[in-house]
Amino acid sequence: MATSSKRPGGEASVSGAALPESVTDLTREQAARVGGASAAGAIVDIAEDGVAAKVGRYRWVICALLFFATTINYVDRQVIGILAKDLQSIIGWSEADYGNITAAFQAAYAVGLVVSGRLMDRFGTKMGYTVAIIVWSLAGMATALARSPLGFGVARAALGVGEAGNFPAAIKTIAEWFPKRERAFATGIFNAGTNVGAIVAPLTVPWIAINFGWQWAFILTGAIGFLWLAFWLPLYQRPEEHPRLTKAELAYIQSDPPDPPAANVPWVQLVPHRQTCAFAIGKYLTDPVWWFYLFWTPTFLRESYGLDLSQVGWPLVVIYLIADVGSIGGGWLSSTFIKRGWSVNAARKTAMLICALGVLPIIFAGYVQNLWLSVGLIGIAAAAHQGWSANIFTMASDMFPRRTVGSVVGIGGMAGAMGGVTLAVTVGYILESTKSAGNPGGDYSIVFYLVGPAYLIALLLIQLLTPKLEPLEQVDARTLKPLSVGSLVGFGFVGLVFGTFVGWLLDLIFKVPGVVSSKYMVIGTIVGAVLGVVGGFLITNSISKR
Repeated sequence: MATSSKRPGGEASVSGAALPESVTDLTREQAARVGGASAAGAIVDIAEDGVAAKVGRYRWVICALLFFATTINYVDRQVIGILAKDLQSIIGWSEADYGNITAAFQAAYAVGLVVSGRLMDRFGTKMGYTVAIIVWSLAGMATALARSPLGFGVARAALGVGEAGNFPAAIKTIAEWFPKRERAFATGIFNAGTNVGAIVAPLTVPWIAINFGWQWAFILTGAIGFLWLAFWLPLYQRPEEHPRLTKAELAYIQSDPPDPPAANVPWVQLVPHRQTCAFAIGKYLTDPVWWFYLFWTPTFLRESYGLDLSQVGWPLVVIYLIADVGSIGGGWLSSTFIKRGWSVNAARKTAMLICALGVLPIIFAGYVQNLWLSVGLIGIAAAAHQGWSANIFTMASDMFPRRTVGSVVGIGGMAGAMGGVTLAVTVGYILESTKSAGNPGGDYSIVFYLVGPAYLIALLLIQLLTPKLEPLEQVDARTLKPLSVGSLVGFGFVGLVFGTFVGWLLDLIFKVPGVVSSKYMVIGTIVGAVLGVVGGFLITNSISKR
């Protein structure tokens, strides 16, 4: 979750806090913020039930706009996954091409996460959100013009840049429009749009494509963003400037004292800590699995069970309805353990272990003959992912001071998105390499074997790096040690991530038609990790001597 701070003019800030693609749980930081209301706020709390009507409810109109924007965000990103099998026949792309197309979206999304928070702070929520949704709506609509894998990759990259602005903008809007005691609830409402979007897309996109053509599926879903703007632009102003906001509601919104000023902590001071490594590596290994569900499950179901476009919608709806249970259950599970007297360390990791074991049966999804049994296995794995996600986000606030949580989540969000690039390219390579007369779509069982144990491996690494979830009390140059485990692993991991990214770009640049190769990506991964360790040692050694 992103932290927010108040400027003198009352505007919240989210710079430096890259947001995840889904907000699935309250962090300890949020709980502290919700509970840390001022004396005036406490009085409002006591009287809230009796004076709600007098205070006003216009802030919930703003929350509803955020909900619909988030729904549109998830609908737009899913269109290509639902239509992938048909587009493969129409455009003639390979599985490796599709892997690169989805990787382009995720790489652009990672970059967008880094810069979007600062852009929202500089230009304000109204303008920032407007630009973000115009970019992703135009990109979604422009996909209808693509006629080659390169064209789809460019359009998807533009979509990723625009869509990355949704969560920073929404979190900033919540910070501006809601007192601390209501922010968690308001965040939960707008974030429900991710689940609604995941369900709406498979119910609508196939119908549009079948009746009007695949181009119109991109055009109409993209155009919905402009319909949203028709409500956003006239209805949104900052609370201090809004003509429809009563004085009582404005006073209620501003009933909390300004957050104390907090100095930004550079990422270079956060990377060399075991706690940061544990969180970022956990995200890197597991976030991409969710992307795999979004972008490859429709094609897998159609290839494996002979479904046509008109039949794939309801199986996808069932998968995401099951996943919704995990969104709620994951956080509930660890909270229940803590209420029973367990330590935070034991509660979080036990809940994560249960979720990791819940994903493991997906390795059988490629073998079962019954459609709905396969849907059940994928749905349970998706629910387990959501439960895992709830706990790993909370784990960040368990280990870091409040002023650094947003930055740590930003690092993890970028790591997860870049991990998505790696998995997308890998899946494309595997499926393309395992095609046969009897298996024209490639062997998905290999991919399921790859993603099934990922959570157990991630949990093992988290346990090795943070056996007790030790809180990091001090984050400054004096705590940095050039040869510490955190420094070596942290900078080595950063080098690995960026080396893999550069290698992927080189594979695209020097691609030989008809040849599937990830040679440069493998080389980049190795070289990047080595350079990261060496560069990290030099950087940390220099900082620690200042």
